[in-house]
Amino acid sequence: MIHTLPKLPFAYDALEPHLDARTVEIHYGKHHQAYVDNLNKALSAYPELQAWTLEQLILRSSEVPEKIRTAVRNNAGQHLNHSLYWQYLSPRGGNPSSALLAGITRAFGSLASFQAQFTQTALAHFGSGWAWLVVHHGALEVLSTPNQENPLVLGAQPILVCDVWEHAYYLKYQNRRADYLAAWWKVVDWNRVAEAFSAVGDAPGASRRKRDE
Repeated sequence: MIHTLPKLPFAYDALEPHLDARTVEIHYGKHHQAYVDNLNKALSAYPELQAWTLEQLILRSSEVPEKIRTAVRNNAGQHLNHSLYWQYLSPRGGNPSSALLAGITRAFGSLASFQAQFTQTALAHFGSGWAWLVVHHGALEVLSTPNQENPLVLGAQPILVCDVWEHAYYLKYQNRRADYLAAWWKVVDWNRVAEAFSAVGDAPGASRRKRDE
């Protein structure tokens, strides 16, 4: 299995003016492509590992030869995280479904409270990383992970993710991560989030966990 860049579900300029076309083009075509290329390079001498999924490469990284373990962990994690990031963006934006909104309300009190907590988690994350909405032990949680790490290693199932690496926003927003986050909310694909939430199952409560450097 040769890992490939997933098809972007929208045109480069489709998220304008919130996420600019040049940033999307570089983010997807340069950064994400590089993670795919570097992962394939690391696996090139190990045909048995080429059949592993990204999730397997991340969750079973201790079984990967030490010589390539860091390269595989870093690039497989970034490839998976970016693939999820693109899936949850849409020029249509929209609103949470009734089932998703009910789950968010039970977990966080209201949609506004959830968005405030998610935004604060993303703002508070030091350095490069990700902010997530996940289902963990049957509960909705907001958490952050550094660098390439994915909540799967915590036993959590992601249903929404925001990239807070600077390459996701610096061309348009420079150091204004708060402005980027405000714009990002306007292009969240709530239909996709609802589908992911439904696939995991309804989560009756919530707690907050932050995993950071």
